[in-house]
Amino acid sequence: MTQDSRPRSPLAMVLLALLAEEPMHAYRMQRLIKSRRKDDVVNVARSNSVYQSIERLLRDGLIEVHEKLAADAGPARIVYALTPDGSAALRRWMDAALATPAREFPEFRAVLAVVAITGPDLVRDRLAERATALEATLAAAEREAADAQEWGLPRVLLLEHEHLLVTTRAELDWVRGVVADLRSGELTWDTQEMLDSRPPV
Repeated sequence: MTQDSRPRSPLAMVLLALLAEEPMHAYRMQRLIKSRRKDDVVNVARSNSVYQSIERLLRDGLIEVHEKLAADAGPARIVYALTPDGSAALRRWMDAALATPAREFPEFRAVLAVVAITGPDLVRDRLAERATALEATLAAAEREAADAQEWGLPRVLLLEHEHLLVTTRAELDWVRGVVADLRSGELTWDTQEMLDSRPPV
């Protein structure tokens, strides 16, 4: 059993949470992730990602084979269940993820860290494109929030959606501000100067 206070992946945590509801097979887990729109928060774009996570959870003793269901055609479906160790790990992971910000390495912050090697005009144009994409994301999220209110869903089921709205609005405001500063010339730099000023190794 792993004693990590955080999950190896958000997908592992979501799979354990699904199995906390009841035993189920991998295909059902994948369907529930998509039908509940949790594919917005965990990456299941690759068809085998759920199966790979299940294999790791099995190896760690966090889940176990509950039963094998015979299929009309093809191999039997394996139904998995949460183990006591899995239940404890899920609780630890949730406690840690809720209480302490993770040290994450998102792509956008990484590119901002090296953006001085690119010209200001290019950065301005690309960030303007990003602002347009964020506006579309925000508009879609606001529509979904309005739909959820009409359906009368309890707020606890929409917390990740609220977080998406807040963080997207904040990023959009920041990106628009940087684009405005680049357009006005308040933010600018000389790329060659930046390269020449690098400290020696």
